Amino acid sequence: MKIATLKKLAALAMTAAMFCACGAKNAEDTESSDTQPADNTAVSNAEEGPVYNFDAPKDGEKIAVITVKDFGEIKIKLFPEQAQKGVENFIGLADMNYYDELIFHRIIPHFMNQGGDPTGTGMAGNSMWGGQFDGGIPEGLYHFSGAVAYANSGSTSTDGSQFYIVNTDPGEYELGGTRLADGTVHYYETFEEAGMTQPKNVQELYKEYGGTPFLDGSYTVFGQVFEGMDVVRAMGQVETDENDKPLTQVQMESVRIVEYTGE
Repeated sequence: MKIATLKKLAALAMTAAMFCACGAKNAEDTESSDTQPADNTAVSNAEEGPVYNFDAPKDGEKIAVITVKDFGEIKIKLFPEQAQKGVENFIGLADMNYYDELIFHRIIPHFMNQGGDPTGTGMAGNSMWGGQFDGGIPEGLYHFSGAVAYANSGSTSTDGSQFYIVNTDPGEYELGGTRLADGTVHYYETFEEAGMTQPKNVQELYKEYGGTPFLDGSYTVFGQVFEGMDVVRAMGQVETDENDKPLTQVQMESVRIVEYTGE
C-alpha cells in the first residue's frame, strides 16, 4: 500500500539520507530528491531469516512504558540480546528521567513519531555516556509498524537520545520511489524493484504488519511496541507545521522501565 503524495516522497528522501540531529530541510531542498533504498548490508535476499520483533515479552523481563499526555500508554518490548548498547542506553536515560516531559518534535502520519531531544528542536540529545554512541544494526530486528529505533545523522555511530516509533497502519509499507524526468513520481512496486534484500519471510511480514522497510540497514532498532499501537497511530494524526512539528505539543509525561508481569 502506498501513500502517493509529493510531500511524503520528499519526507522519505530526506529521512533516508539523514534522520535527524541536524534540522529539517525545506520543501525546495527535498522535492527534487529521489527516495533510494537504504544500504541493507545487514540482511540478505534469503528465503528465511530470523525475526525477533514479534517475540512476546516474558514475565520478569524489563519493558519500557511511555506515558504520553492526553493520549495514553505505549508498552515496548526491548531486545538486549540483539541490541545490547541501544537497550542499555535507553534504559539508562529512562532511569535518569531524561525523557520525562520531553516532546515528540517530529510526526509524519503513516510514517513515524520522533522524540527524545531535550531542546525539542531535533538538533540535540546525548546518550547516557554523553555524546554519541554506535548502536549498530541488530540482526533480526526490522522497521515493522511499532518498531522503535534511534534517529541518527548519517550512521548508527551518531545514535544519541532521539528515537522514533514507526506509525504505519497494518499492511501499509513504503518501498520508496523516484521522480522521473517529466516530474511525475514512480513508486516501486516490489522489494526487488526497490533494490531491497530482506529475506522473503521478512517481506511477507511487511505486507501483513506494515512498516518502513527502506530504513532497514541504516538505523538501530532496539524495541517493538506490543501494546498501545492505537496511541502511536493517534499521535501520528495530529496537525503539524511545515517542518512536521505538532502545532499542539505531544509530550512524554514519563518513560519508565518496569518488569513485565503479563499485564
